[in-house]
Amino acid sequence: MDTIYFDNAATSFPKAPGVGSAMAELLEHGAFNVGRGGYEGAYLLSARVLDTRERLARLLGVPEDGSVCFTAGVTAALNQFLKGTLHPGDHVIVSSMEHNAVMRPLRTLERGGVAVSTAPCNADGTLDPQRVRDLFRPNTRAVVCTHASNVCGTLLPVEEIGRLCRERQLRFAVDAAQTAGIFPIDMAKMHIDFLAFPGHKGLRGPQGVGGFAVSAALAAEMLPLIEGGTGSRSDSELQPEFLPDRFESGTLPLPAIIGLRQALTELEKTGTEPLLARERQLTEQFLRGLAELPGCRVAGIADPGRMEERLGVVSVDFSPADNAMAAFLLEQRAGIMTRVGLHCAPAAHKTLGTFPQGTVRFSFGPENTPEEVRQCLGCLHDILKKEI
Repeated sequence: MDTIYFDNAATSFPKAPGVGSAMAELLEHGAFNVGRGGYEGAYLLSARVLDTRERLARLLGVPEDGSVCFTAGVTAALNQFLKGTLHPGDHVIVSSMEHNAVMRPLRTLERGGVAVSTAPCNADGTLDPQRVRDLFRPNTRAVVCTHASNVCGTLLPVEEIGRLCRERQLRFAVDAAQTAGIFPIDMAKMHIDFLAFPGHKGLRGPQGVGGFAVSAALAAEMLPLIEGGTGSRSDSELQPEFLPDRFESGTLPLPAIIGLRQALTELEKTGTEPLLARERQLTEQFLRGLAELPGCRVAGIADPGRMEERLGVVSVDFSPADNAMAAFLLEQRAGIMTRVGLHCAPAAHKTLGTFPQGTVRFSFGPENTPEEVRQCLGCLHDILKKEI
């Protein structure tokens, strides 16, 4: 049976052309270290890592004085911002659509004296920036916001929120887990101080690498979570102050970075615009088909005429049918791979009215086709006909 992969919000598949080959070539013919070896192979690899940073900086609109730092992924990056920036007595504002990569560190910080306020989103996941403004306090230090919901794909107004933060000289951090590589991002234009990105989702690189882009001003204030060897300033036992070394102790995930470099090379050939357009085309087709099926409730923006407000992530509650059974039958009968549950975002599901039952999430990528969407809708029709 052929398979259909509709779980790109978790990780992209297939990866961009050449990613696996680039990683294998490094491992088999030159798996050196950077910042350590004083020989040609290490210097050449350092140049390729630098090239990856520069490609990311161009893609994300990183300010000229900013820097791109690598981490194991978005979760590590967000922890770096939250735990390296917020201190007892500070106040931080988040949206009600945040992933646990934001909320769990914040709950820990809350126990240590950091105050947390949540700006309530609407039932479709949209957010009025005024709701953020209403929460500002004299001790507000930062605002943290997802760029697009990993549950329902709704885009949040990051540029407007960024403008509010800039007016009050607050730090603004954005979780771009669902948008980097798909939706145009310009840190400077959006007034973003800290942007966390994964390498393995919209960028279509391998798992194990992600990072953050950070302004020079914030980097000078933010304490590194991990300190140690960087290959630079080895004469000193103090952590380097300059970027990216300040936040990159230890050996980098070099095979993953080289795989990400190949993915970025492929992305630069097309840009994000056609990928976003294709994703929205498939989403619109899927939403129109779901509207004709009984027992389907789309969480978030269900109107196919509002594609500009969302990405290709669609969550469906099949109640009174069992969501887990629906996901199981989709794979068993048609090889359709989805994700069922609460998607590490309980606050988002409460906002959308799908807690505690969760949803079945369908998320599209550049390799998906209209025919696959048609097959999925047909399979859902058969499942719901028998279940409801």
